[in-house]
Amino acid sequence: MASTRDIRRRIKSVKNTRQITRAMELVAASKMKKAQQTALANRPYTQLMADMLAALSARVDESTHPFLSAREVKTRGVLLLTTNMGLCGALNANLFKLTAEIKTPVKYAVVGRKGAQYLARSGRSLMAEFSVNDRVPFSEVKQATEFMVRKYLEGEIDTVEVIYPRFKNTLVQEAICRPVLPLASLREFLDHREATDSVAAQSRQDNREMLIEPDPRAILESLLPFYVNRHVYQLVLSARASEYSARMVAMKTAKDNASTLLDDLMLKYNKARQAAITNEIIEIAAAQFASA
Repeated sequence: MASTRDIRRRIKSVKNTRQITRAMELVAASKMKKAQQTALANRPYTQLMADMLAALSARVDESTHPFLSAREVKTRGVLLLTTNMGLCGALNANLFKLTAEIKTPVKYAVVGRKGAQYLARSGRSLMAEFSVNDRVPFSEVKQATEFMVRKYLEGEIDTVEVIYPRFKNTLVQEAICRPVLPLASLREFLDHREATDSVAAQSRQDNREMLIEPDPRAILESLLPFYVNRHVYQLVLSARASEYSARMVAMKTAKDNASTLLDDLMLKYNKARQAAITNEIIEIAAAQFASA
């Protein structure tokens, strides 16, 4: 049996660990709430652009736009969204598992240090690494999106896809691969947007006559690339909310485990202390009996 001194040291260590994980849980919960609010605040803006694209879909020839022209897929392009730090449960592991399932030729760009480390370890082709801070500014996400779009237009990659943890709820974050480019039609592009089905249906059923200046084609040329940027930005916001949610759950689990371990150590310490006291009483009684 361990001595009472060793048990006290372990109790102190577990208490410190529980305090740290408790603080990390509270920080992650606060950041998760902010990330969710940012994602929700971004949706009306993205929704308005989607409505504009829906109004244009019946007024332009989509076959000539490079974003809407299908071509033979020789090399896929994937933007992998991971975290910079660990301690977020199986979030990154699920993303890496999904990445490992890709057997076709592929080139990667990555947001997050953990993703870059994984791609380096596995010997996969990494085109670029990007960093996005906790505030998730649109300008930083735009750099990664425009890099992928440029490689797509240059013909280095034939698709643009995003692997990210989709936020479903606080306990569930699903690793999925979301196709971005190319798209068969504007209708398919709109079907992938993060909006309610009822609003999307209302947008597509709008048959009012509209005067569009300078012309529908010019507006599409300007609006569609920007909407792709906002679409990827929405995915990054979802990934960041998933990260903080997974970290909050992981830290709560660690805190609960530390509390359970602390209860066991306290019981073990009390038993060891009681045994030591009993032995001392027996020794005193034996000494008095011998002297008598």
